Amino acid sequence: MRKLIVFNLISLDGYQTGPDNDLTSMPLGGVFDSYTLEVFSTADTALQGRVSYEMFNRYWPGIADDPSPEWTAEQREISRLGDGLQTIVVSDTLTEEQVVPHTRIIRRADAHRQIAELKRQPGKDILITGSRTLWNDLLAADLVDEIHLMIGNVVLGAGVPAFAGKPPASLGLVEVRSWPYSNNILVRYEVLHKSV
Repeated sequence: MRKLIVFNLISLDGYQTGPDNDLTSMPLGGVFDSYTLEVFSTADTALQGRVSYEMFNRYWPGIADDPSPEWTAEQREISRLGDGLQTIVVSDTLTEEQVVPHTRIIRRADAHRQIAELKRQPGKDILITGSRTLWNDLLAADLVDEIHLMIGNVVLGAGVPAFAGKPPASLGLVEVRSWPYSNNILVRYEVLHKSV
């Protein structure tokens, strides 16, 4: 069975983004980009909510071929790998005309069933980045297999918390990783499924 993996950067005080969904105060780049490449290499499907899909689609496409010195080699590779993933968006408002080719839309009412079916199909991991509302819902539905949280060295004091209340899931610590050249750490948990 394929794994559904959540990977997000959070602040030291547990926020996924700052006020107004602002990402600019988060410690992006560096090890975040390196680890993003690592998890992208294990996946063949990106699962997103509408807000994250629209945000990522404004930012990442085209970076792979942009010669501007503002982009690193890792960011160009993230763009390339991201373009190669099948993208599935869970949304009740997006239409086929509003998404790029190779993007599939799943409606919320049928999301649990379709994602459970997707996990049973052959393939590599299914990756969720951003998409806090979606992954919290899937965690509550016992569909998430791993949560990878990179904890940045910032305290935001306000914003959008990573977790929507207390999740009805138990987590088992798999890995804690640090880097000598970074103030970020990674914690990786497996979800201890209710049926186990």
